[in-house]
Amino acid sequence: MRKIGFLVAGVAALGLALAQSNVIKIATMSPLSGPQAALGEQIKLGAELAIEEAKPRFRQLGFELQLVPYDDQANPDVGVANANRMINDPDILGLVGTLNSGVAIPASEVLARVNLVMVSPANTNPVVTDRKLPNVNRIVGRDDVQGPAAAEFVYNDLKLRRVFVIHDKTAYGQGLAEEFRKRFEALGGRAVAFIGTEEQSNFVPIINQIRAQNPQLIYFGGIYSQIGPFTKQLRERGLRMPLMSGDGLDSSEFERLAGSQNAKGAYYTTVAGPVSAFPQAKALAERFKAKYGKDIEGFGIYAYDAARVILAALENAIKANGGKKPTRAQVAQEVRKVKLKGITGTIEFDDKGDIKKAKYFVMQVAGTGNWADNKLIKVIEVAAPQK
Repeated sequence: MRKIGFLVAGVAALGLALAQSNVIKIATMSPLSGPQAALGEQIKLGAELAIEEAKPRFRQLGFELQLVPYDDQANPDVGVANANRMINDPDILGLVGTLNSGVAIPASEVLARVNLVMVSPANTNPVVTDRKLPNVNRIVGRDDVQGPAAAEFVYNDLKLRRVFVIHDKTAYGQGLAEEFRKRFEALGGRAVAFIGTEEQSNFVPIINQIRAQNPQLIYFGGIYSQIGPFTKQLRERGLRMPLMSGDGLDSSEFERLAGSQNAKGAYYTTVAGPVSAFPQAKALAERFKAKYGKDIEGFGIYAYDAARVILAALENAIKANGGKKPTRAQVAQEVRKVKLKGITGTIEFDDKGDIKKAKYFVMQVAGTGNWADNKLIKVIEVAAPQK
């Protein structure tokens, strides 16, 4: 007995958890602190709601479901540290996350060591799935479709020909901006500038460059926490040309940071459609509001569906395993087999982990102070690129 006691103590000292036979944990990872916390919280709460609703079903199967939220602070190093903690907790059998592709790419390499499955409600950089890791999946589209879709909207629908392109130097923002520029120039348009910046507060030097170039539109690949203050300063200095971004702008915090009148009219593409885009989302939005006292937004809806994918895979794996707790590898295999009628549409994966058909939404900020009032301009459904 003493030897066993020493062994248990030794395992605990190494920071390794002992598996519990009837406990199944699902982790979330997203920014829960810092300037991107608004989007990160949506991911956590959307997944949490799905898990809470599934608990009675899993109790009937003999298992206790638990949510384990991790804050990655939108920092790749923190994401990797979190991933190492996850793989050392054997009860964690799935991850809903992350928000940022720059976090997902290195963190998923850690998870792949033990085949811990992740289903992302937000990651759009092509590299996320192009590595063909068996544990990595996403239920949203890709930047190499989202960026070109925005370029075609600007060129064909808005009929503009000269754009000023900015990005935030991240895997997400720069990748999206590059895809936008590439397609826009292929169509015959001209990017008069392509500038990367990590600046968060003083955008006057860039605004002066924009004034000198006088483009017909500004495209900014980045996140609302940076684009909001930029937009405020741009409008305060009298520049009124249209602004467009990707799904990193898709948060009510953008309007708060820019000011409603400054934000009004901005365009954005998003891989996570609003409540109004999905017939079944209204009831979900009501449950979310009742539980958390706040409105669900796009990534909250997608996190709910991402969690449901993992939950369906878990149930199938438990059944295939004769009612016993499945291994991580079994869960990862079952995720790839899932065909789910989700809130966001039919979810099934190709052999890379991309959703077979993804929706891309072109939106315009209403500037009313209510993000749900934003105008849905068009929906594009595209199959994942095969490479």
